[in-house]
Amino acid sequence: MKYNYHTHTTLCNHARGTNEEYVLAAIEAGFDEIGFADHSPWPYENGFVSHIRMLPEELEGYCRSIKSLQEKYKDRISIKLGLECEYFPKYMPWLKEQIKQHGIDFIICGHHFCVDEPGSIYNGNMTKPQELYRYRDDIVEAMETGMFSYIAHPDIFMRGYPGFDRHCEKISVDIIEKSKQTGVPLEYNLLGLSHSKNDGKQGYPYPDFWELAGEIKPPVTMGIDAHDPSAYLDYELFEKGLEALRDYGLETESIIRML
Repeated sequence: MKYNYHTHTTLCNHARGTNEEYVLAAIEAGFDEIGFADHSPWPYENGFVSHIRMLPEELEGYCRSIKSLQEKYKDRISIKLGLECEYFPKYMPWLKEQIKQHGIDFIICGHHFCVDEPGSIYNGNMTKPQELYRYRDDIVEAMETGMFSYIAHPDIFMRGYPGFDRHCEKISVDIIEKSKQTGVPLEYNLLGLSHSKNDGKQGYPYPDFWELAGEIKPPVTMGIDAHDPSAYLDYELFEKGLEALRDYGLETESIIRML
């Protein structure tokens, strides 16, 4: 089955196109099932407003839009309603309430910040070993909750870290082994692959991380991380991702677990 569960919308403030345009592009590209997983809102304290995600009051409209597309295109493609969420323990009770209230099908862990967004550095800008270990601890705990269908761009730390040193190797092995233990897949992220191809800078997916994955053999999925409908039509990039995983000795899961 051809699938992708990592699709954004304009509500994240850094994506383009209507929700329906993503669906039509996926149909044109021959996808059997897709999922929308825009950046989750959080009930931030002290009036903090994030520039990379929808507001809590926009969540209902987001869910209504995806459910409308589910019904409209039910005979042509399967569409799932999801969110891409950080693992913020203090907000997990709130998230569980939203999942139940809105009938959300799945959530993926895109851990862009540790602890909370206000006052935290972006995990793609980490430069210190202690930051790596905090990230590792959060990802491991997230997998242990059983809430997340998979871990998006698990090697995001290599976007800013100066080099794949012994600390990177240690946390990578810990994350990969926990994935294998819990059965929570790790995502090979095609948006990151596109960035590295276009600007010549290797961020994620980072070869050293995935070579370790090839040795340990965790469950793996591939995500387009679509921020534009045209991402569904980049057949060359999609095949390049599959080829890379084959070279590492990895096969993608046939489907992800729903809530």
